[in-house]
Amino acid sequence: MRTPPESFLIFKEELEKARIEKERLKKEYEVKVAELNKELSRLKEQIHSQQELIKTTMDYAIRLEENLGSFKEEVSNGKKSQNRTFH
Repeated sequence: MRTPPESFLIFKEELEKARIEKERLKKEYEVKVAELNKELSRLKEQIHSQQELIKTTMDYAIRLEENLGSFKEEVSNGKKSQNRTFH
């Protein structure tokens, strides 16, 4: 058999280098994507927790507002009752 031309051997070697580099980049990309997915998951969890905290805070504020309204009525009725008992 004949020996392949030197240019073919060089081309074959460059092709192998490119394939190895492609595999390295693929692995590096997969690691970065996995890290980003992990970070995204953590951020989603934080957002969910913050949403729950805001919901709880809003519910509490609404209850306080309702209690304040009934308290104002009680105070107002109490003042009227006090005025009647003292006079």
